Order: sequence, then C-alpha cells, then structure tokens
Amino acid sequence: MKFSVVIPLYNKASYICCSVQSVLSQSFTDFEVIIVDDGSSDGGSELVRVMTDPRIRVVHQINAGVSAARNRGIALAQGEWVAFLDADDWHHPNHLQCLLDAHKAWPVADAVATDFILISDSDGSWPPPWPTCKEIPEVELITDLPRRWMVGPSLCSSSVAVRRERLQQMQPCFPNGESQAEDLDFWFRLAEQTPIALAHAPLVAYRIDVDGSLSAGHKVVTIPRSLERMEVRATSGSMTATQRRSALWFIAQHKLTLARSALSSGERIQGIKWLMKGRHAITSKRWWMTAVMVLFCPQALVTSWEQWRTNRKYRHSNITDVRG
Repeated sequence: MKFSVVIPLYNKASYICCSVQSVLSQSFTDFEVIIVDDGSSDGGSELVRVMTDPRIRVVHQINAGVSAARNRGIALAQGEWVAFLDADDWHHPNHLQCLLDAHKAWPVADAVATDFILISDSDGSWPPPWPTCKEIPEVELITDLPRRWMVGPSLCSSSVAVRRERLQQMQPCFPNGESQAEDLDFWFRLAEQTPIALAHAPLVAYRIDVDGSLSAGHKVVTIPRSLERMEVRATSGSMTATQRRSALWFIAQHKLTLARSALSSGERIQGIKWLMKGRHAITSKRWWMTAVMVLFCPQALVTSWEQWRTNRKYRHSNITDVRG
C-alpha cells in the first residue's frame, strides 16, 4: 500500500473518532491506519474499535509516551510512506493526495509535508472551515530546515510523511521518554539526511490548547534536549560545513529567545549570559536588537513587547516554541 497513517493515542477519546474519520475521508484511498493506544484510560481505543473499516488497526502498549507510540507505529507500518497524525488533529480530505503530488514535484525528497492551520476548541466548528488554496499549490524544496524554520510556517507532527525505508534506517526515530519537542528532534535529524518537499496548501488542522496537548502552554526556559543533541552533532563533525553553520545559527537564535525571556522575568544578568552564548548569531539584526533590550531596556517594556509579539505570532503564523 502507499500510506500508513500512524496515530499515537493517549486519553483523547473526545477527539480520536474525528481524527480517524478525517483519514477515512481521504480522496486517496490506498492506506492503512495504525492507532497505537499508549495505555489510555478513557476508552478512546474502544470507540475506534467499533469502526468497521478493515484498514484500521489498533494496537495497545503500556504507557511509554508519544515517542514510543510513534516508533511502534513505524515498526508496524507496511506502506511505502508513513504519515503522522496526532489524535486531536485533522487531515483535510486532499492531504494524502497532496503529499503524493509534492513528491512528484520533487522526487529527490524522502519527506513531504503540507502547510497547516492552528485551531483551538474555542474556534467553533470541527472540522474547521479550511482556507482556500490553489488547485495546484506551490511546492517548496527545503534543504536547510534550521534557517527555514525561522522564516515562517514549516512542519508540525501531523503534516509530514516520510518514506518507510528512511524511517527504518533511523529507528528509534523519536527519542523515547521525551514528550516536549520530540518531533522537532526528529524533523531536524531527518532534514540533515534528505530534503523536504513542502506543499503550500493548508491541509492539516493542528490543535494548540487541548488539555494534555504537547503544544499547550509550555514555556521554554532552557535549551531543549533536541537542540542540545543538534549542537553535539554540529560540533562533532557529523554534519557538512553548511549544515553546521545553519545548526549553530539556529541554536543561537533560541538562546536569544532565552535572553529576552530572562529579562522579562527580571533576570538581566542571566539575559546577558544567554546573549553571549548566542554569539553564533552576532551578525543578525535579532542579536543586536536583543543586545539593546538586555543592556538598556526596562523589564516592563521588554515584557510588553514580547507579549505583543507572541500574540501576533499565533494569530498570523504557525511558528512553534523554539522559534520565539
């Protein structure tokens, strides 16, 4: 078959049927759905079991986290491509077909994705009213994901599909035992090995404020382990020179975010320390703006500006934690 759609499930009974139905409603029908119940206690898997579509498989495991659930789904997958979908997200009916079209546009890519929209329970209808997109969307080939990530919307855990052979070579793909930025860890490692073809059509609805959601309310206060590992790869010689420069620049951008966050919390000295640790971005306007903030601006002014910027970011883009 062409696609295996892997859905990790943990206590999302209120959403799982809608998510599965969004896959069953795809215009491209050559797929299987693998739902990995990660020790749920709310009966979500039982709701799925009453669905009679033979393409659905439900497997159970003792609670081990979202990374282990995705890795289990990858190990069971039989499709040429493995697509991912979180149990509280939604695929547009043309999502899988658009992924295939993206690969036709860039056959060199072993990973494909579509754009996504951010939604919340307070937005009203579910599924959401999809934005209008071009009949034949532009397909961008991403060859430098760290720098692309700082530009604007790129990937989310429900928008990507990867060749199964590539995933098998990288297992365990997602870091077991981690549940914050675990998907980013994999996307960046993946992008170091293959370009990513991104179709500019918003065909995934990504929830951001569900109780227990990984995207809800996490304030980043230190370097995520995913970026620590990226820094190790960059300094160990496992990257090309171009990849190394991009990775260190991207990590430095996150350190600048931490510098601003420290100042907002009244910790100016800590902010200066993070600023200096972000020296790999010293040639960027953002580094110098952060330097002015940390050295001269009152805490209240920085706090207000950062809050305005955060609100604007979530209204107008899909930018996630580490891009702050």
